Amino acid sequence: MNKTLIWAHRGASGYAPENTLEAFQKAIELKADGIELDVQMTKDGQLVIIHDETVNRVSDAKGWVKDYTYEQIKLLNVNKKFPEYGKVKLPSLEEAYLLMKDTDLIINVELKNGIVFYENMEEKVLELTKKMGLQDRIIYSSFNHYSMMKLKSLDSSVKTGFLYEDGYLDMPEYAVKHKVEALHPALYNLQYPNFIKDCKDRNIKIRPWTVNKKEEMIMLCENEIDALITNYPDIGRLVVEEYAKETSSR
Repeated sequence: MNKTLIWAHRGASGYAPENTLEAFQKAIELKADGIELDVQMTKDGQLVIIHDETVNRVSDAKGWVKDYTYEQIKLLNVNKKFPEYGKVKLPSLEEAYLLMKDTDLIINVELKNGIVFYENMEEKVLELTKKMGLQDRIIYSSFNHYSMMKLKSLDSSVKTGFLYEDGYLDMPEYAVKHKVEALHPALYNLQYPNFIKDCKDRNIKIRPWTVNKKEEMIMLCENEIDALITNYPDIGRLVVEEYAKETSSR
């Protein structure tokens, strides 16, 4: 039986400020198998972890990430929901790698370059990953499929996944054509006819987002989906272990 892995969406973002070292540490404590995080670039070319192209939603400041230097963006407090954590800052990708280096976590690095086309982002991410010796544990994904193709052209050994959220035709065949190893669809895309079977027949891994309800998690376990991306890795862990126990006793 293929056991579904638990990936923490922007870290354990149900319990700590998203895409922060605090959320990643919480995911480690909650026994996630992997962590999904988002990367943008600052004005001075630093890789910073934040989901949106602007800082507006997660902080009290305003403006585009690309218009802040790294030193400026580090000063922002990105904790709006979890007072117990006090002031929390945006980490660099290197800081996140350092935190996770001595774990066995898979790290899903999502390149957020579909709106702002950050120059040389792919080269910078690959260089840092190599410098940290994490090549075997990183999976890259993006809504910008050109970016995934660029990564493959720079290093054919990298593992990649196409992110998408709408009802495209024959995504499994598209993934095979472009030699990516996985599809990372919005959860509701799994409903399309034969999608799961077609992915499995073509050896394409499926890792849907964002899966926060128990019944959704159970459905993914039943279909032996490769990984689920959730804000609540502890709930995911509980569901997966309970499902494995139940099936083994049948």
